[in-house]
Amino acid sequence: MTLIKSISGIRGTIGGAPAQNLTPVDAVKFAAAYGSWLKEYTGKDKLTVVIGRDARLSGEMIQNLVVATLVGLGIDVVDLGLSTTPTVEIAVPLEKAEGGIILTASHNPKQWNALKLLNERGEFLDAKQGARILELAAAEDFSFAEVDALGTITDKDNYFDIHVDQVLELSLVAPEVIRKKKFKVVVDGVNSTGGIAIPKLLRKLGVEVVELYCDPTGHFPHNPEPLKEHLGDICAKVVEEKADFGIVVDPDVDRLAFISNDGEMFGEEYTLVACADYVLSKVKGDTVSNLSSSRALRDITQKHGGNYTAAAVGEVNVVAKMKATNAVIGGEGNGGIIYPESHYGRDALVGTALFLMLLSERGGTVAALRASYPGYFMSKKKITLTPELDVDSILSEMEGRYKEEEISTIDGVKIDFPNSWVHLRKSNTEPIIRVYTEAESQPEADSLADKIIAEIQEVAEI
Repeated sequence: MTLIKSISGIRGTIGGAPAQNLTPVDAVKFAAAYGSWLKEYTGKDKLTVVIGRDARLSGEMIQNLVVATLVGLGIDVVDLGLSTTPTVEIAVPLEKAEGGIILTASHNPKQWNALKLLNERGEFLDAKQGARILELAAAEDFSFAEVDALGTITDKDNYFDIHVDQVLELSLVAPEVIRKKKFKVVVDGVNSTGGIAIPKLLRKLGVEVVELYCDPTGHFPHNPEPLKEHLGDICAKVVEEKADFGIVVDPDVDRLAFISNDGEMFGEEYTLVACADYVLSKVKGDTVSNLSSSRALRDITQKHGGNYTAAAVGEVNVVAKMKATNAVIGGEGNGGIIYPESHYGRDALVGTALFLMLLSERGGTVAALRASYPGYFMSKKKITLTPELDVDSILSEMEGRYKEEEISTIDGVKIDFPNSWVHLRKSNTEPIIRVYTEAESQPEADSLADKIIAEIQEVAEI
């Protein structure tokens, strides 16, 4: 059982002892710390915070605790109920709120939940702001409102429609063009809120939808991380239905993966590549992704005459680099699309619309589209951490072993070889070291990952 406090928010497993897991005590404490920080940050006494959650089993419990805590601080709450991470992000500025909280553990299994914290722009907090919230939580430095100054709760259940309408109004999205193509798409919503939002968007675009696991019960039918080994059902369903492609999202709908018409994975890394290919064909500009993302985005960006920049892993880091470089599109290789015209957050609805526009204009099959992109292959593996492991020492030792290669240490250790790379970093969301590699074939990528893992085990004597 685990409680992780990081730049990605407060994330943990449900049940067990306080301060070791995400218990009701911890939910209240960190909600109080966030509300107290928000008062300090804004200098205001009267604030509004937008709250939404994915469909996981603990969501309603955690939401009730968080909402009541904010009300107890004298903060007004706009409660979206079942929602998605990008929906809450767009709702914060629309509601003129001072902040937002999304209750979701994203791709983690059902025993996890989290508080993902937003600022007044509907963007994730930076490391300094997150550190201050942890200080307030540790000190339990809270001052709750007296009875006449308690906050209020306003329920709003129309934000899925607002979100969909905003996507349809984007300058590079032409709904009538997509409608003419009469696409047929299978959607795996992993029994969370993507099963509501994605079909709603697709039907507005004239797409025939085949729903698979789209009932938002929170009973995930498979591991909710949208990786190939978890997606056998939709791969078979796309072929069976003779669909144009399949769409898979994670429980909070900020990650987006496609299944090609032949039932093969389009490749989570290539979601951003395809969307960027479409955007850059219309608007000249630059792109950003994180250090663990495919080189294919760099290649496509350069093909369109733009510049590519790599950021540290974490949405807030990618957003900061996108703003610094005025990037027209960016994101993360885990299927996260960040399109500034919409908002600075990963958004599977935006990615879906951009992908449909690309297909509508290019024609041909999704399998053929994938074959047209640079052929890189990734391996994503992990090493489970134990308390005695000194991660910083391990990474330093690995850096020294490969000092003759091109090295980046802005986020863990990334080693660039001429035809491949490896990125080693401690996860913000799980007690693991992530070992990501990329090469020109899958066996090469897997072999490089296995080699590096063996070396880490040797260094750590595990």
